[in-house]
Parts: sequence; C-alpha cells; structure tokens
Amino acid sequence: MTPLRAHASPVRPAAGRRAFLRLAMLAGGAPLLAACAAPAQTTAPTLQPAVPTGAPAAPDVLPTVVVPTDAPVVTAAAPAPTVLTSPSPTAGTTIAPTAAPFARVPGGALRLPTLEFGVVAQLYYTDRSRVLQLATIGGFDWVRQQVHWRDIEDRAGVYKWGELDNVVNDTAAAGVKLLVNIVRSPDFYGTNSGKPRDPKAMGNLVAAMADRYGSKIAAYEIWNEPNLAYENGGRVTADDPGRYVEILAECYRRIKAIDPQLFVLAAAPSSTGVNDPNVALSDERYLTLMYEYNGGAIREVFDIQAVHPGGAANSPDWLYPEQPGDRPGWNDHPTHYFRHVENTRRLMVEAGLGDRQIWITEYGWATPNNTPGYEFGNLVSLETQAEYVTKAVTRAYEAYRDEQGRPWVGNMFLWNMNFAVLWGAQGNPDHEQASFGLLNPDWSPRPSFLALQGLHAQIKSEQGR
Repeated sequence: MTPLRAHASPVRPAAGRRAFLRLAMLAGGAPLLAACAAPAQTTAPTLQPAVPTGAPAAPDVLPTVVVPTDAPVVTAAAPAPTVLTSPSPTAGTTIAPTAAPFARVPGGALRLPTLEFGVVAQLYYTDRSRVLQLATIGGFDWVRQQVHWRDIEDRAGVYKWGELDNVVNDTAAAGVKLLVNIVRSPDFYGTNSGKPRDPKAMGNLVAAMADRYGSKIAAYEIWNEPNLAYENGGRVTADDPGRYVEILAECYRRIKAIDPQLFVLAAAPSSTGVNDPNVALSDERYLTLMYEYNGGAIREVFDIQAVHPGGAANSPDWLYPEQPGDRPGWNDHPTHYFRHVENTRRLMVEAGLGDRQIWITEYGWATPNNTPGYEFGNLVSLETQAEYVTKAVTRAYEAYRDEQGRPWVGNMFLWNMNFAVLWGAQGNPDHEQASFGLLNPDWSPRPSFLALQGLHAQIKSEQGR
C-alpha cells in the first residue's frame, strides 16, 4: 500500500479450541529454505521511494517468494466441491465452491445479502495450502489475489497461464472464493505497464479467464488504484476516468457474456487528496468524473465499487474534520481515515448509484516498520492494530446499512495475510507490507488474526451462516 499525503483495549475474542489447535499446528515448524523462481517475483525486493499519500495503497513490489520444505498439517478435509462442466475446450472439468446467494438490483447488478470477509494474500509459489487453511480458520470467505497481466500474455493473444492455474484450482478446492485484481499490462498494450490503450485487449484477457476458470474466479476487480500516475503509465489527468470507464465497460460485457453471476468491480482509487498529473488525481475527483462520464454510462457496466480507505494511525471511529485524530501527523485530511469510505458512499448516492454496494478490497493498519513514508505505523502497536481492525469490521457490520437495512458494504478484505512470511524469508521482516499482516514471519498469528477470527465467528453466527 503506497502512502499519498493529501497535504504536504485489544479486542481478542476467544476462538474455538479445535480451530485454535489447528492454527497452532499450522503456525509451527515449517522453515522456508529454498528460493523458487516465480514469473513476477524472481529478484530480491527493491524499496520504492514513498509517494506523498493519504492512505496506504498496495505497491507493486513484492518479496521473492519461497517454497517451504514442510507441508502444512491438514486435520480436516476441505468441503466437497461442486463439479461443473465448462464450455471452454481448454478448461475441462471445473471444480468450484458452492456459490453464495446473491440478489439483483435494478440494472442487473449483483450484491451480497450479508457482509462477508476476505483477506489479501500472495498465493503464487508459496505454501498455498497453509495460507488457505489459515484463511478458513480465520473465518475469511474470500481471498484477493493480484494478477499481473504482463506475466500471462507475453505476445498478443497468447496466454501462458502457468502458476495461475494452480492458484485458482487450489483456492476453489479449499472452498474459498477468489477475487482477482488484474494489473500491469504488457508493454505492447500500454505504456510503462499502465492501462491498455485499447479496451478490447483487456476484454480479451478477462473473457479468456472467465471461459477457462468459470466460477472458480467469483469476482474480477478491473485494475488497481487507477488515479495514481504509477498505475497509469506515469501520468494521470482528468481525461483518464473516462478512459477507465471504457475499459471497465468492455471487461464487464465480456465477463457477463460468459457468466452473468460473476461479480465485476470498478477499481478502488487510492485514497488521496493530491491533484498532480505526475502523482495522482484525488480519489473523490476521479470517482466523480467516472460517474459523470458519458451521461453516467458507468451505471450499466459494474456491479460493485471497490474502495481502499486509509487509516494511517487513526482509529476507525474518527474522521476529519468532524472528529480528527489526536496522533501526530497524518490527521489533517479525510483520506487518512478508514471512515473516508463514507465519503465514497455519499458520492455514489449523489450520482444515483446508491443501489450499488461497496467492497473494501484493502483495509488495515501498519505497525512499526522500516519503510520511509510509513512512519505512521510506528504509532500503532500490534494490540492497537487488533483493536482497529475489529472496530472497522464492527462499524461496517452495524452502521453501514441503507434505508432498508441492507449492507452497503458487502465485503471487507484485510491487507494482508502472509506478506510478513515472504519478507521475513528475504531478511526484511520489518518491511511495511509485513507490518500490515495478520501473521508473523514464522507463520504464527498476530493479535489481529485472533481478534478477527473471533469476531468473524460471532458475526456469522448472528447472520445465520
């Protein structure tokens, strides 16, 4: 998560004994020794200079992933998958978890009837079984995996699925729903891995993915933080939101032509108040221009608006300017606060899009770390992190409902599950990405994991699931 500045008691609900014992076995004794070449992560990480930002957003840099030498302890079989026959000649038999119930809103968009829970994870070239078991133990319904387009299509129209096949199949077999976030176009389609010049190129990719994987990929988030110059080939202007809507429209039509029950998410902008074409367009400005483009044409081409609210060192109970935080710094703009998601909801209602749900596809709080630009994490202890993440989930569950009592936040993806394991194996356990995580470098759970495990169980019981 890349910080962009707009201006220059621990909650630990008790978990069930059986789940805790499984967690203890998974956390213990699987040393990570041998490095393994991965398509997108083959070199040691390079720290990127921090961009001045209001909220942590997900940077492209990930540690080199490693292959553990020990398999995780499996104490219970995964739920029996549903076998479907895919129309794709390359897909063969598709195994997918039972689809969650969904309801349609006017215009054909999809929504979740109850708040669900997800986590951002790195599933490429790692101990996926362990990560997915921990996700299940933690009460997470979903995993979000970022997919680099440039690593799949090395020349126009030729897709090399490679490890993505294993990621998708293993996630489905574990009974966990998968959201993919597609980024980084090949150079022959975009500039500096930014969004493609021709929307049809990305439409071809997502159509091939939907045809190949069917419902094993339950949701697609089309790009990541498109209001950042970094995610847009190096520059972003007021014309870009309209170009993004054209890409979103092409992807939506191509995915829905294959399976109307797959969720299509409009990308989450980075929470920032910066307006500089070499850095960013503010999230509120970007969303407003998206919603206004071509007379509001976006209404017909997305199900869900993704959001990445900030947090810095501020409690999820606070929001600038009505209740500013008392921490030194990172408290003088709404984009430094989790409750900035409420401003996105306001923009959607004003644009006539109040019937669409928000999914928070990244949220979280950094803890002490060594990465410039993330100093706010030094103000947040592991216990405070646990308190903040549970307060955020509780607020979304109890307060974020429309006039009919339906949740307007349908899904929350905690940033992140296992990045500390990967950075620790590279000798940098204090990297900012590691500091956001639910796990320690040795796979043991942090207080935030245990707190969310109990809270998820409590909420699911109240929901009747």
